[in-house]
Amino acid sequence: MDADKTLNVLFVCSMNQWRSPTGEKVFSNRNSLRVRSAGTSSKAKRTVSAADLKWANIVFAMEPKHRQRLRADFPGQTKYLELHVLHIPDDYQFMDEELVEEIVAAVEPILASKGI
Repeated sequence: MDADKTLNVLFVCSMNQWRSPTGEKVFSNRNSLRVRSAGTSSKAKRTVSAADLKWANIVFAMEPKHRQRLRADFPGQTKYLELHVLHIPDDYQFMDEELVEEIVAAVEPILASKGI
């Protein structure tokens, strides 16, 4: 990826309370990334929108159900969107050390493949 380009990354979980905000916080200090988080639930702290998906170059969903929900609710926006499932269960609190390790271990290889 060119040095002057940034990648827009969206982390998605259900409630946008623990997992996706942790992903956002962990990767927000990267100059090559712009990062957001959102939830698939209508009761989420911040609910994912079509605008979020249009903005994102890549989406990291915590579980397969999040990917399924995004594809069902936003078929046009997700048809060609790079969407990865991290397979991280809802077993953690915000910034839990194990959660941070799991997110980094899952996301880093994907970003590295893009030269990030």
